[in-house]
Amino acid sequence: MPTNRRTILVTSALPYANGSIHLGHMLEYIQTDIWVRFQKQNGHQCVYVCADDAHGTAIMLRAESLGITPEALIADVKAEHQSDFNGFHIGFDHYSSTHTEANKYYSELIYNRVKNAGGIAVRTISQLFDPEKQLFLADRYVKGQCPKCGVDDQYGDNCEACGATYQASELKNPKSTLSGATPILKDSEHLFFELGQHTDFLREWTRSGRLQPEVANKLTEWIDGGLKSWDISRDAPYFGFEVPDHPGTYFYVWLDAPIGYMGAFREWCDANQFDFDVVWGPDSDAEVYHFIGKDIVNFHCLFWPAMLQQAGFRTPTGVNVHGFVTVDGRKMSKSRGTFIKARTYLDHLDPEYLRYYFATKLSARVEDIDLSLEDFVQKVNSDLVGKLVNIASRTAGFIHKKFDGQLASTLANPELVTRIQAKAPQIQAAFEAREFSKATRDIMALADEVNAWIAEVAPWQLAKSDDTLAAVQPICTTALNAFRILVMYLQPVMPMLASKVAQFLNVQSLGYDTLDQILVNHTIRPYDALITRIEIRDVEAMIQPDETASAPMQQISDKANTESEAIAPECSIDDFAKVDLRVAKIVAAAPVEGADKLLRLTLDIGGGVTRQVFSGIKAAYQPEDLVGRLTVMIANLAPRKMKFGLSEGMVLAAGPGGKEIYLLEPDTGATPGQRIR
Repeated sequence: MPTNRRTILVTSALPYANGSIHLGHMLEYIQTDIWVRFQKQNGHQCVYVCADDAHGTAIMLRAESLGITPEALIADVKAEHQSDFNGFHIGFDHYSSTHTEANKYYSELIYNRVKNAGGIAVRTISQLFDPEKQLFLADRYVKGQCPKCGVDDQYGDNCEACGATYQASELKNPKSTLSGATPILKDSEHLFFELGQHTDFLREWTRSGRLQPEVANKLTEWIDGGLKSWDISRDAPYFGFEVPDHPGTYFYVWLDAPIGYMGAFREWCDANQFDFDVVWGPDSDAEVYHFIGKDIVNFHCLFWPAMLQQAGFRTPTGVNVHGFVTVDGRKMSKSRGTFIKARTYLDHLDPEYLRYYFATKLSARVEDIDLSLEDFVQKVNSDLVGKLVNIASRTAGFIHKKFDGQLASTLANPELVTRIQAKAPQIQAAFEAREFSKATRDIMALADEVNAWIAEVAPWQLAKSDDTLAAVQPICTTALNAFRILVMYLQPVMPMLASKVAQFLNVQSLGYDTLDQILVNHTIRPYDALITRIEIRDVEAMIQPDETASAPMQQISDKANTESEAIAPECSIDDFAKVDLRVAKIVAAAPVEGADKLLRLTLDIGGGVTRQVFSGIKAAYQPEDLVGRLTVMIANLAPRKMKFGLSEGMVLAAGPGGKEIYLLEPDTGATPGQRIR
């Protein structure tokens, strides 16, 4: 146990309870989890809490559309989120929801303290109101003509065509996206947090070393531009906490979301007999760190510290901001198969591959991270399989085959192990500073050194002769001791690999308190493969879009709209002859519940045989217009099991995508079942 044991509370931003976790989200939770595991590995008391962000109009409306209560919706989504996080080995000490009594208590407490300190103002504002839904409309629920350039179908805050920003009330010919009704302006009383009162405090706080320099610089620009009051309330109907002294008015979701960190921690305290004020009291010497994305800096670095300070609580020790995730250099895209859900990844690949890859990319700076799929495969196979695990796979077998699983009493190269041990402060400093890419580079450089030494002494050659066999045992003992330390260094990144290695080496722990231990005269267990190479077919399967049975066709269509498509490699006439193209009659067509692009087609291919095919043509065709039409399908394509059912073929279509997709149709006179030659 370290003599300077720290007490640390760590949080990640709360995922919104209105959708699935994807790999862009996972970057943050992986980054946070690595840092938390590192602190625990060093013996510090580090508590990691998080929660689902469970309030807001969007959740209320989605629950309404599903015919369930908001409470039922957020319970289902929370279960899904926790399953995904568990799959990626995210080690929350407590995972909660913002829709709890603990969060309600602290939301009301902070509001009342801030109000009593003169930090809340009441103002009448005018907003667009849907007379059919009887609902005030947020900007995203209003569309109309841009007041600047006149382009239609623009949202209520900015124009995608000309880039102009404006108030929703300035739109021409506005329509509610919820009902299609023309909204009206209506007055209501709203509550405002007077952020401008905290200008001097925030100017000092943001420059106190708690933030990355680039974040502090951006916040200085906002502070210098003048801090505006923050609207912290919403009108009924709304799913959230009602403001105590304003019936029919609710706390805006972004007010109670960061307070959810406190609510979740309070629940952990109650379950673990821990004093909440030890961490959140105004004089606390504990540490509080938030890990967030760069899109929510204003909430965490302006409103949040200002509210905490005025309400008599401590402020965060640090806010660690990361960038966004791109896939192969582009924003995640469903049509290109690169909008990858966490569960989709878990269905195909080991989660520790992604944990390691993200670690090799992460630094303390606010930088976007590119998940290059080719580089991902290469790095995992090269570093983890070809370097790290290679040390054990090259040497452990000799210990069991030749020495009954017993390590030697001495090391063949103690200097090598000592050099690896001596790197601990450097690697620890990198992890502490969130310079994970530097830490992993240092670890792999050491692995290279160990592999080079093993190649030099070549135990496989020595094992061939009884005269030199005795030298093999201390060589392999040296290699496995080096391997243990390297895996110990990498444990925060790959906790499951570390657990397997601890079991294989027959040790209880890989904590830093074991750094100086040397395994000699020690029995190890038989070696089993600790990690396997990534196969490209697994990555290819992962990036297939979830909603279409004709992913390659869809990708070509999407790409054709923006660039010239290269002709595929030549195939022989024999290859082409394997494709059985048939005329098919569409006898039924219907949308697929839960899918944005799919239609379920029932196809008559002659002889009384019908096939079910899912096709991503929903944007281009009304189902009723397709019934009775002839088209062309690949009849001998292997069936594909989808979450909506079994797709038994593929219909052929062309076009740039979206509404411009055109089903192939045979000439007049064709009949269902005819083969196209």
